[in-house]
Amino acid sequence: MADLSVEEMKIKANDVTNESLESTRRMLQMTEESLNVGVKTMTMLEEQGETLMNVEREMDQIKQDMKQARKNLNELSKCCGLCLCPCNRLKSTESDWRKKQVREPKESKQKVVSSQPTAVRNGQAVSAGSVAPTGPYIKRITNDDREDKMEENLSHVVNHVEILKNMALELSNKIEDQIQIIDHVNNEITTITSDVAAAEKQARKHR
Repeated sequence: MADLSVEEMKIKANDVTNESLESTRRMLQMTEESLNVGVKTMTMLEEQGETLMNVEREMDQIKQDMKQARKNLNELSKCCGLCLCPCNRLKSTESDWRKKQVREPKESKQKVVSSQPTAVRNGQAVSAGSVAPTGPYIKRITNDDREDKMEENLSHVVNHVEILKNMALELSNKIEDQIQIIDHVNNEITTITSDVAAAEKQARKHR
């Protein structure tokens, strides 16, 4: 194969530059789309977290109501002249023990995404303070505006990848916190069910 002429080499370099520029545009588009998905996922998790916290508060209120119900039943036993020996008194269940256990909040891990300065790009808030590798990212051939744009695109891509990494860590933390709340609520439901059964059993004695 004959060696390429100077003109043919210029044409080939021009084609490669155009293809490379288009590739960086696609990469930038994909990372922006991933950021949008991440933001939506974070919002959904926050809403779910609020719902779980509301359920947890309701469980705590039910526990308080059951405590008052136990107290009322024990007072009723006194009024009826029943002997309130330890075996006759409605015993506090494990919920009283759990009530004393303060769920230790998880060590708050660094919330990089939420604490970083933000800028607006294409209508989306993105971090302006991510620590990311700096350029140059390409080896210049034509040294024109297209290569400047490639550098700019790749700089945004690297920044977006850093934000996505930090966002993934924060999502993981939120999910772990919510799993703890769900476990706590499930335990409370079991305890409350036991309390209700015990209260119903004692209430039958006064019929």
